[in-house]
Parts: sequence; C-alpha cells; structure tokens
Amino acid sequence: MQHNQIAIKAILFDFGGVLAEEGFANGLIALAREQNLQFNDIITAGMQAVYDSGFVLGHGTAADFWKLLRQRTRLKGDDSTLTERILDGFRLRDWMLDLVDELHSRGYVTGILSDQTHWLNQLDQRDHFYSKFDHIYNSYNLGKGKRDPSLFSDVAGNLNLPATQILFIDDNENNTQRAHNAGMKTIVYRDRKSFSRELKQLLEKE
Repeated sequence: MQHNQIAIKAILFDFGGVLAEEGFANGLIALAREQNLQFNDIITAGMQAVYDSGFVLGHGTAADFWKLLRQRTRLKGDDSTLTERILDGFRLRDWMLDLVDELHSRGYVTGILSDQTHWLNQLDQRDHFYSKFDHIYNSYNLGKGKRDPSLFSDVAGNLNLPATQILFIDDNENNTQRAHNAGMKTIVYRDRKSFSRELKQLLEKE
C-alpha cells in the first residue's frame, strides 16, 4: 500500500544507477574488458567482495577490498589504478541534478541514500554535488547498508518524519522493496522516461 494520502516531505536518491551512471559496475566492466575477464563474473565477485571485505560499511579498507577481489578473480593492477577506473565510471546525470534543484525549490527535503564507500567523498570533491542535498546517508559512514531493513527506519528517524512521508528512488528493486516494507513510497529507476512519468504521477497525487 502506497499511503498516497500522506504527503511526501522528503525525497531520497540512490547515487550509482540513479543520480549517476553505475560507476562500480561500469568500472569493473572496463577492467574486465581490458584484462580479458568475464563481465558477469567480475561484477558478481566485486559486489560480493565489497561487502565481504567490510569496505562498503566502513569496517574495511579499499586495500582489503582489492586484495579480496584479486584473490577471487584473475584481476591485476595496483590499488590506485584500479580505484581510478571505478571512479571514472561514475558520471553524474545533469538532468537529475536539475531535478533535485527543482524539487528543493518546491520545498522538498532532498538527500542521497546510497551504499557507497569513502569514494563518494572523492566523487564530490571532483563533481561538487553534496551541496545540492540536505542530507547525505552513506553506508560507509553509517556502518549499515540497504541490505539491512532497519536502515530505512533509522533514516526516517533522523529526518524526524514518518516513513510514509518519504520517497526513495533506487535502481535495485530489492532495496526499494525493503524501503516499501518500512513504509516509504518508492520508485524503481529503470530509465529517464518511465522515471519522470512515475515521479510526476506520484507527486500529482499529493
């Protein structure tokens, strides 16, 4: 149940795959192409290693992550070079940032809610997008990620809003389902056209 009778006060965006191109996957694909590795294998291994190493929750380091990924795949390269390939894969969607500005001007609280590492801070240093948002919720700093359903209640509490007044946008349907189960309104991002249509329809009901 979407609880459309409850007005949306805050809108939270995932970073990779929503606000920006999915740099983690894009970077791993680029590395796989360069080193003649299987795309699906390295993406799957990378997504698991970033959790198993503790890196995405701030319990491990980039060095821990790359060491584990090398052990599980035939990936080669020094940490610095490999990290740069990942960061290069994150490209902000300018139209999304324009939308954030518009929503903010209409009085909505805006935020990022993303499973990222300290690389998100490096991306902000490069692209300067934090200032557009009222809140930055990064799993690396929170010690908790979107795989943990309690994260969404924690965020609602931090915003001092009932979950029903929060809209969460993510390209991962498992994440949006957990947010929905916590009471949030959700949109699964698939492409610009369908997202824009769903957002407009949802906000017009308010």
